Amino acid sequence: MLFLWLYMFYSCAGSCAGLTTHGSAAPSRAAPPLLPGEPGEESSLEEQRAAPDAGSPISSFFNGSGTKRLPQAIIIGVKKGGTRALLEFLRVHPDVRAVGAEPHFFDRNYERGLAWYRDLMPRTLEGQITMEKTPSYFVTKEAPARISSMSKGTKLIVVVRDPVTRAISDYTQTLSKKPDIPTFESLTFKNRTTGLIDTSWSAIQIGIYAKHLENWLLHFPIGQILFVSGERLISDPAGELGRVQDFLGLKRIITDKHFYFNKTKGFPCLKKAEGSSKPHCLGKTKGRTHPDIDQEVVQRLRDFYRPFNMKFYQMTGQDFGWD
Repeated sequence: MLFLWLYMFYSCAGSCAGLTTHGSAAPSRAAPPLLPGEPGEESSLEEQRAAPDAGSPISSFFNGSGTKRLPQAIIIGVKKGGTRALLEFLRVHPDVRAVGAEPHFFDRNYERGLAWYRDLMPRTLEGQITMEKTPSYFVTKEAPARISSMSKGTKLIVVVRDPVTRAISDYTQTLSKKPDIPTFESLTFKNRTTGLIDTSWSAIQIGIYAKHLENWLLHFPIGQILFVSGERLISDPAGELGRVQDFLGLKRIITDKHFYFNKTKGFPCLKKAEGSSKPHCLGKTKGRTHPDIDQEVVQRLRDFYRPFNMKFYQMTGQDFGWD
């Protein structure tokens, strides 16, 4: 009855506004409200911002539960760093709405335009944050300028992990799809005799974090980028999520009580996922067992990455403890 009364009240408010002082004009018929997630004609971003009732709870309920907005925060990297886990954890927060699939707008689909990109976003209410994650942005040369062009105020999150472990995880993922690829050891070197590392191999190249960060700092101040430790995301998920919530200006709602450690998978899982009352762990593609790698190759990679890691620590003001 309450919703029926509200619907009649707001329908009258909209239609009665069209009556003249003499009462001669017939009331216009109100369009039926959109259901959550139902496609509808989108106004421009400027019109959305100008609309006085765009974010109010009542109007949001009747126009499709909010407005589609461009993301205010993006998880830009890194591949095999823990980005999926971070996004799933963040979606527990009532003030975070995020796209499930990776849009790849700023690297593969930029020519489709911002209207296409915005239409991918979930609807949000006033005070909620729209997010997406595409880990390949961090290593895409054009991405920083493109995101800055969209909004210079966009908050950026990078989940980083020991680059050696990350490279092996990257290789393991590829191996699961292409079992006939060469060994990790053979792909690592241009010349194994001389020990020359093949930095053109993406599994190696992604882990040179300092090099990629330099490109982002041409367009964003360091204070607008949050660096999340992939290792601490496993060992202390609530602690890392606390930092992320602070960075996004959110109340610290996600705490220790939301997690339990899954011994089989070897990483934390949610006691209750977004929109569910059941425990949730990431899928079987996460937490794969890594192949045994020649320890001499592992050590050579550690030696290779060490100076880049040191520079990255200096640039971010954080020691991630990879050496």
